[in-house]
Amino acid sequence: MRPSESIGEDPIFTPLRFRNLTVKNRILRSSISGRWDNEDGSPTQTRLNWESKFARGGVGAIITSFVPMAIEGRIAANYATNHRDAFIPLWARIAEAVHAHDCRFIMQLSHSGRQMDVPGVTNQHRPVASPTNARETLHGFPTQAMTPGEIGILVEKFGRAAWRAREAGCDGVELHAANGYLFTQFLSSGINDRTDHYGGSLPNRARFLLEVIRSIRCHVGPDFHLQVKLSAVDRNNVIPWEKKGNTIDETIEVARYCQAAGVDAIHVSTGSLFPHPLNPPGDLSLETLAVVYDAMIASGLYGLRNFLLFRYPALRPIFRWLWFRMKKGHGIEGISLEEARQFKQALTIPVLVTGGFQTASVVRQALASGQCDGVAIARSLIANNDLPRQWQAGHDLPANPCTYCNKCLVNAAKNPLGCYEEQRFPDRDAMLAALYSIYATKPDLVIPGADPSGSSPARAVANPPRATRKRTPPHPVS
Repeated sequence: MRPSESIGEDPIFTPLRFRNLTVKNRILRSSISGRWDNEDGSPTQTRLNWESKFARGGVGAIITSFVPMAIEGRIAANYATNHRDAFIPLWARIAEAVHAHDCRFIMQLSHSGRQMDVPGVTNQHRPVASPTNARETLHGFPTQAMTPGEIGILVEKFGRAAWRAREAGCDGVELHAANGYLFTQFLSSGINDRTDHYGGSLPNRARFLLEVIRSIRCHVGPDFHLQVKLSAVDRNNVIPWEKKGNTIDETIEVARYCQAAGVDAIHVSTGSLFPHPLNPPGDLSLETLAVVYDAMIASGLYGLRNFLLFRYPALRPIFRWLWFRMKKGHGIEGISLEEARQFKQALTIPVLVTGGFQTASVVRQALASGQCDGVAIARSLIANNDLPRQWQAGHDLPANPCTYCNKCLVNAAKNPLGCYEEQRFPDRDAMLAALYSIYATKPDLVIPGADPSGSSPARAVANPPRATRKRTPPHPVS
């Protein structure tokens, strides 16, 4: 019998124990990216407010939004980065705010590679670093294949970024090796066309990821929590003539490599780009895309083509067929659970899974049956920040559930991140008030609920933050 199956215990609210980290329950806020931060990559009070509301809502841990370890690796401008030591105190303040609610804070270290949505002034007109010279297939983002020397520089930057996360008091880091970003581009047989020792065979395609894992362990040691997010299946043929990419058997083998290299958990997702027809599952509002996609026209060769497909109703069936044909036979909630189960059978480290969760009984069954060890949730928590507390109070579904319209995602490139499903609000003004609630900014980063002296409420210290440790530069990677 697993510990979560003890009589009288709710599997959702039993502690999730990793090798060197304990989370109070099995609910993690998955990575959610919005344009809350400064142009130079420094995080803001708005970001602190955003992360705090999920911590208050009862999740056991927060996985940050996509946090690049280099300014050239951003998805979009106004995304916070972790590429400068000067940002450590700002991230430390955000970690402190999250810890005040007995919530763990895991920084997702990332690099866009060819999947750079809105380059911003830093990256405008710059071919994006990637394993390949081939353009990204959906939007047409330009790329430039990295040399082995350039790959080595990024490996070191990832290690240094993990050290900064530790110094800021984060409880761990997650490498985003899913959903089409740089690690995926190396891993995927449908994208990586290299002929050197970073391409070809699966061990070669996994080499970059494993070198980063070793770099992180060199910089932060063996005890700092490290997890990796992987797309179980690439399903890279969103554009029908593209190769399908990695199968689940290949990705499980990559997960085994990661486990052997010292990774503490695997986070299961799907798809070789983001968004993908199956990630996040649910609808895709072409009407909303007709309003916001113009922000991406200048980003890639195919941006104008896509915009015209969204803009004119007569053309929308073309895109709708391309996008929705892959959804047939797939549900929404727990869309990757079967894949997570296969990872659980193959690994000894914990397995997390994302995929549209918002029904307590679905999550409870997944945990009790051993399909996964924890669930990561994004959109359902945007709709109901206090979803864990509603589950704990005995509700199977929230009173005002997420509709899976994905308007939150579609709006994010141009508008504030939040719920845009007007039917969930009394009126449009109420929706706008909710969207703008995190923008109550202050001259300094202030933790909600802190007293005027700046100290935060009492917090649990089972896994205390490390921001107070002496900041000794890490040893170089050997």
